[in-house]
Amino acid sequence: MTVGSLDRIGLRRKPKQERSIQRLDLILSAATAIIAEKGVSAMRMTELAVAAKVPIGSVYQYFPEKAAIVKALFDRHASAIQDRIADAFSKVQSVDHALDVLSATIDWHYDDYRRDAAYLGIWMGTETDHDLLRLNIEHSKRIADIFEDTLRRVAPELSGADMQARTYLFSHLLGASIRLAIVSEDSLARRILDEWKRVIRMAFLSPVAA
Repeated sequence: MTVGSLDRIGLRRKPKQERSIQRLDLILSAATAIIAEKGVSAMRMTELAVAAKVPIGSVYQYFPEKAAIVKALFDRHASAIQDRIADAFSKVQSVDHALDVLSATIDWHYDDYRRDAAYLGIWMGTETDHDLLRLNIEHSKRIADIFEDTLRRVAPELSGADMQARTYLFSHLLGASIRLAIVSEDSLARRILDEWKRVIRMAFLSPVAA
């Protein structure tokens, strides 16, 4: 991603005073509520200002456009997810344990997105903008790094595999499978995820053929 892209969807101004921090939090809280109700595409900056009870100029003071608001919310969610996954995998001591933790990760991702409309809306909203999509891909890469570090620690026998490529691919496919499950009826969604877990157990840690 280019610096220009980051500037386009980044904060125009980072608040330092307590009052400014509170105003920014009001804007992001209001955005979360609107996204939960209507989705990202239906959110309007004027509506957001009214909901946050701040002047429209205050919204634009921090956010040059709607994509910047989505980025700020996505960054919060992505950071929390990465911390949670890093903590879970830091305790892994074997290949079987790694697979169990990975299966649990799929389940809690799915459950969190199912019950939190804002969480889902923000995630889906990253697909509406090229630079936001790149952020999502970078998030997948950071998750992949956690997987790779864990596997190199507990499964050195897989050193012949291109674990960087494999973990990156599986991390991205994990997100895609959860997205597919979320837009499916719940009973089918669970079966989709169960099938994906079986694929992971068969293929994710398979050795490279001689």
